[in-house]
Order: sequence, then structure tokens, then C-alpha cells
Amino acid sequence: MAAAQGHVSDGAGGTDTPREREAAKEAEKSTAQEAERAPAEQVPPVFRAAVEQLHSARLRPGIEIETVRAPRRLAPHAHALEAAVLDGEDDLADGRLILLHDPAGHEAWQGGFRLVTLVRAELEPEMAADPLLPEVCWSWLTGALQSRGLTVKEPGGTVTRASSQHFGGLAERPPASQIEIRASWTPYESAGQAPDTAGHLAAWCELLCQLAGLPPLAPSDGSVVTLPQRRGPEAH
Repeated sequence: MAAAQGHVSDGAGGTDTPREREAAKEAEKSTAQEAERAPAEQVPPVFRAAVEQLHSARLRPGIEIETVRAPRRLAPHAHALEAAVLDGEDDLADGRLILLHDPAGHEAWQGGFRLVTLVRAELEPEMAADPLLPEVCWSWLTGALQSRGLTVKEPGGTVTRASSQHFGGLAERPPASQIEIRASWTPYESAGQAPDTAGHLAAWCELLCQLAGLPPLAPSDGSVVTLPQRRGPEAH
């Protein structure tokens, strides 16, 4: 699965020199090894419950999902998933979803949990030229959350579209366009209870499917705008 591999940052900045980058990489590797050796009782029960919910979620067919190593410097506890929407061997859209947890709470999050995502998809040139594309893609995320009754705090993100035109010896290649969404939000949580991470995962997967051009399984929320589908409904 060729899931999104973009860098996820906590806004603290990065290292500049090769030596500093190598030192940071070794420190992160050491931290990861220590975390893997840590006894299970060091993992807060509420975070363990949130992760268990992620893995119990029932997802739409056609989505390939797997657990990957989470970044260790964003929060005391983290769990990451990568997913792709597949059509045979074709990767229509892919992304990464990271669940962060800080038992002490985080002022910027306004809570103890945070969900961070990066998703990408290839677009048809005419779709990429739509001036409303960024607003539409953002509405897919917020609409997927709202349609499941999920309350979030401090949502934020960017929608980026990029187009490539080939010249010279590469002129025969068709133009290529890509959409990328980077976003994060704080899920609602009751005191001492894990947030509904299964619901958030389902909403995130719906975003992936909409980016892939798949038709919705159920009528979409009225606030969500739908662009022309790149793939028609499957035959039954």
C-alpha cells in the first residue's frame, strides 16, 4: 500500500544540519525502542481504549488499512494508521491518521486527545481547475464528522492542489494533478472516557472515499458539496 508519507509536524521546527538531523533520527529511534519495551501498565487505560475502538471500527469495503509506527515527538502517546482506497491494483486515494494523547492535556488542543491527518489523491485536470475545490474538500471532512454526530474542537488544516505539465522529452506524458489535505482536530471526550475514535475513523475513511471519487453508501449531509464522480456506481 502506497500510503501518504508526508511529514507531520507539531510546529516546533526541525533540525538544520545533516549531523543534527542524524542525531534527531537516532534519538527518535531510541525513544521508539524504549516505548516498545515499556510495560503495558504505563499506557493510560483511556488511550488503550481509544486504540481498541479504532481497531474495532467497521469500515467500508475497498479500504485497505494497516497500523504503522507513529511519530514519537508529537505527544506522550500516539497510534498511527495508514489507509488506501483501492480499485484492483490502482490506488485511488491514500492517507495517514494519527491519534495523539497527552494525559496532562494540551492547551492548544483544548483536550487530551488530538487527531492529525494527511490525505492525498490524484485528480482529473478539469476537477483540479475548479475554483471551489479547496472549500469542497474541506466540506467533505467537516461533513463526514457532522453526519456522524461527532463534536470536535479547534479544527484546522490546509487544502493544497498541485498540477504538473510535462515538456521536452516528457511532453507525451499527460498533465497530472493532485489534492492534499492536512488537518487536525480535537475529538469530544467525557471525563475519564475515551473519545469515539471508531466514529472518527469511519468519517476519515469517508473523506478518503470521496477524494477517490466513490459514491456515498448513504445520502450525504446537506452541507457537503459533491464534485462530479470519477468512478460510477458499481454494478450490483
